[in-house]
Amino acid sequence: MADESIRILCRKLLLISKTDSGIQWLIGSPFLPSCTIVSTFRCIHTLASDPLSPDFSKEAGDMRALLPRGFEVIGALIVGTSNANVERLAQDAIGASVRLRKTLLQSENQSLVGAVVDPSSGALRFFVSDSGVKSVDTVVYEEQPEKYVWERGCVLNCELPIKLPVIYSVEELKGAEDMLIRAIEAVVAKFRDSKTTYVLETLDNSITEAPHAVVIRSRELDLPTESNPNSLLCSHFFSEDNNHKSRSAENADKIQVTLLLATSGASPKPAAPVAEYIPGEAKLLVVDYKLKVICYATKDLRLTDAVSKLIIPGLVDQLHTMKNMTLPNLLSQHPKLHPYHFNPPGFLHPITAIYDSLYGETEMKQVEIRRSLHLRLGLPSDQPLLRIASAVNFSIAKDGASGNTLKKGIPLLKDVHIGIPSSGVNGGDVSLVQGSYEYYHYLQDGFDDSGWGCAYRSLQTIVSWFKIQQYTSIGVPSHREIQQSLVEIGDKDPSFIGSREWIGAIELSFVLDKLLGVSCKVINVRSGDELPEKCRELMMHFETQGTPIMIGGGVLAYTLLGVDYNDTTGDCAFLILDPHYTGSDDLKKIVNGGWCGWKKAIDSKGKRFFLPNKFYNLLLPQRPNMV
Repeated sequence: MADESIRILCRKLLLISKTDSGIQWLIGSPFLPSCTIVSTFRCIHTLASDPLSPDFSKEAGDMRALLPRGFEVIGALIVGTSNANVERLAQDAIGASVRLRKTLLQSENQSLVGAVVDPSSGALRFFVSDSGVKSVDTVVYEEQPEKYVWERGCVLNCELPIKLPVIYSVEELKGAEDMLIRAIEAVVAKFRDSKTTYVLETLDNSITEAPHAVVIRSRELDLPTESNPNSLLCSHFFSEDNNHKSRSAENADKIQVTLLLATSGASPKPAAPVAEYIPGEAKLLVVDYKLKVICYATKDLRLTDAVSKLIIPGLVDQLHTMKNMTLPNLLSQHPKLHPYHFNPPGFLHPITAIYDSLYGETEMKQVEIRRSLHLRLGLPSDQPLLRIASAVNFSIAKDGASGNTLKKGIPLLKDVHIGIPSSGVNGGDVSLVQGSYEYYHYLQDGFDDSGWGCAYRSLQTIVSWFKIQQYTSIGVPSHREIQQSLVEIGDKDPSFIGSREWIGAIELSFVLDKLLGVSCKVINVRSGDELPEKCRELMMHFETQGTPIMIGGGVLAYTLLGVDYNDTTGDCAFLILDPHYTGSDDLKKIVNGGWCGWKKAIDSKGKRFFLPNKFYNLLLPQRPNMV
């Protein structure tokens, strides 16, 4: 170990403040060179008496759920104190990682990393466990970390729906928990049952003829290579020429693993039927799980090892995690658990979060779960990076395409204002919508709303912004769904559904609150002549909130995407996205026709865009300050 070095792949190593005490787990992979740090997770469960003493049981439970198999804890990082013994702190960091690895049942034959941060300078020192603790001076920061990880690796994906019947006595509720535990233990045993079969396949568009699926029977998993007909490597499925691929977890080579459980057939030995008698009134509860496991493997790993050492332990981990989440409320409020995979910005590998679909994304219980995940991963506390809308689907669709690339219908135009010519305001400051949106206008989707649906279309554009920015996972509502929402909150009578009645800014605010939990600010002006006076306020909105604005009132509704304002002269222009357009989604035609462009309150010819004898309401949706 004389040439020991630390290789750092993650862009952001320090998640905790150098002025705060705390500990982070350093994540690596047994398939990468020793002491290669791929990512880092903050320790969030500690003993109340000492923030440097992790609650190893809780930390291990979280790590099993979050971290894909193929990645593991390889060390820890500690923030020191001004008079601290650095080597002693490194020993503490390595000791903590040893205890966590034991709790996770990870191999003990591993050189572990201890990192210590100097609180005054922020400097990092690294040590490794080598018959004690040894300082390491050579630290390499990889320039192409995604390529480093994914050029040599692939994603294994396995999904398994499971229904577990639980029969219990209403007089002995503890029996329900015991029956669920026994049922889960029986499923775990099935994973290595001699009759269980695993089918591995991939469909790579870069390969002219995809390799046939490989069938592995459970009894073949632990056979030595020379006696196993299925000792193929993961690289069996992939093309050698992968230079054309962009390297990331989402675009990595993927192997789909399908598990087939034998449910019929002759028993190997005769057995008498068994019946269990439950006295008194009994009830049946079906616990419905859908396991979704992903793993990381290098392409030189045997397929049998990929199944036995990654997929099966991953399924067991996720099943036990779901069991632990289910048991506390098994009978009172049976959870509906669903795993989701995410690839947060700055991370080289995906993580898995299990959410309870009984709770909506805006409910505080679900918000607190995401906030905890953001804290652990060092993600911003005001951006929705782990909502369902941003989940990645690693499964393989029936047509051979990756599941996360399939889209229904024809995609709409996005961000049509980009490249629009200047507004003509001399010396003005431009403030624009932040992020992406879709352009909704009259007659889209074959629906005739010409003459009455402009506010509906503006609302659809606004909702698309929240959806693309991942603040919500709901689809953009149709006209009828918008009307239904207004009836449900009591703003409209049932006869409103299916009508061609106009709606305005106030109705839009009601719908955004009901469907998305988004609050809105409303600016009222008595005349179109007053709109330029609001430019300073509108600039502040685009700079702080960044959401599209709906301008309603009078006889028309528009979507406002930005303002150009000279604070000295008062000269201003408004970037208008016009929902009254009725043509095809031809970007050139839309821009040249002025359907998206800068409009002055009074143009050079004296023509007014905003009418002086009409009132206007401006709806300013507020960006939720939550995860």
